[in-house]
Amino acid sequence: MSIQLSSYQPNMPSKRMNIMTKPIGSACNIDCTYCYYLSKEELFGHETGCGSRMSDEMLETYIKSYIEQQNHHEIVFHWQGGEPTLLGVNYFRDVVRLQKKYCPKGVTIENNLQTNGTLLTDEWGKFLSKNNFMVGLSIDGPEMIHNAYRTNRSGRGTFKQTMKGLDILHKHNVNFATLTCVNNLTGANPLEVYQFLRDVVRSPQMQFIPIVEPKSFRDTAPQRWKDEEIIFQGMPETEPSHPNSIVEAWCVSPSQWGNFLCTIFDEWLENDIGKINVPYFEASVETWMGRVNPLCTLAPMCGKGLAIEHNGDVFACDHYVYPEYKLGNINDAELEDMQFSQGQESFGKAKEASLPTQCRQCDYQFACFGECPKNRFTKTLSGESGLNYLCAGWKQFFTHIDPYISMIVSTMGYPVHKGINSHAMKYQFK
Repeated sequence: MSIQLSSYQPNMPSKRMNIMTKPIGSACNIDCTYCYYLSKEELFGHETGCGSRMSDEMLETYIKSYIEQQNHHEIVFHWQGGEPTLLGVNYFRDVVRLQKKYCPKGVTIENNLQTNGTLLTDEWGKFLSKNNFMVGLSIDGPEMIHNAYRTNRSGRGTFKQTMKGLDILHKHNVNFATLTCVNNLTGANPLEVYQFLRDVVRSPQMQFIPIVEPKSFRDTAPQRWKDEEIIFQGMPETEPSHPNSIVEAWCVSPSQWGNFLCTIFDEWLENDIGKINVPYFEASVETWMGRVNPLCTLAPMCGKGLAIEHNGDVFACDHYVYPEYKLGNINDAELEDMQFSQGQESFGKAKEASLPTQCRQCDYQFACFGECPKNRFTKTLSGESGLNYLCAGWKQFFTHIDPYISMIVSTMGYPVHKGINSHAMKYQFK
């Protein structure tokens, strides 16, 4: 039974949801080489008679349910794709209208919109600004790097169109963050990418997403890999450049990922601490303080970020949109029953429970917890399955930042609860 809220009740136990909403499914106006979601069109074609668009009726059902089945004073909607701006401004005007219709007294509703920026116009800018949307703009770096993989359907780069979208965001003072995919090219040029985002894009928050996909990702769900795909950590076939690599050639390698994060961290620490929010760095400060990492990929438990497709199907996670991980459909089940089901709870707890011994004995388990389970398709040196493909890169990063993060925590006046180098050094912050 859903909770009907007439007003926010601050003394009630908090019940929150975090669902990645795909109102247009995997439909997109560009054709990024490394996109993990474009292949979902084969799962959600037109076999049911529905186009790749959440219908007006389903949209209202979803918004009403999402609001009513939470009891927190702040409710956040996440709109993703594909490319959600293909739906047009009027579609999202309806979204805001419906949110106001069902919003209880004392509750604030916020919206996050992820976009490639190529379709943004002044009309979009005015709407996003007026309604306080937070925009996640996908941009991979300077023109040559961005255009290598982020192309349109004709194979032409989309950099100029994305930069026009960025101009719209700045012109209308829209709150935004940048989402940069770290692939084999961006991974090889960390400083160039970071300085471009800082100095040209003027990004106030930089999210870096490691691109890691086994070659079977289009039709094989995580944890359903074939034995031959699960090879030992450090074997030559784990390198994206190897002809028999287990991952796609455009993936970032473990060593690239570690070097990318370390290089950017040093630049951030030297010049931008307190000015630019890099979630991986900010979250590490909290973790070294002894708090639970706020990022789902590095927290001990996952499963809180569901995904809903345009046809109402709900899945365990945005990266687990496969038949094996379908939880149900909003036409047949309540969102809260799917979000808080025993099966979804087990899915979330399995992240820590399935860690191999190598992870459990690692000095930085507290900072990582094996990262995202979708990337756990290698074996430890002792032969245990379930090791994260990026393990070596993550360990390089955590080892590198340990003394600095410890010093930051101490400078803030908090005790350092985690890390092994808390006493190691003094650092003069600007």
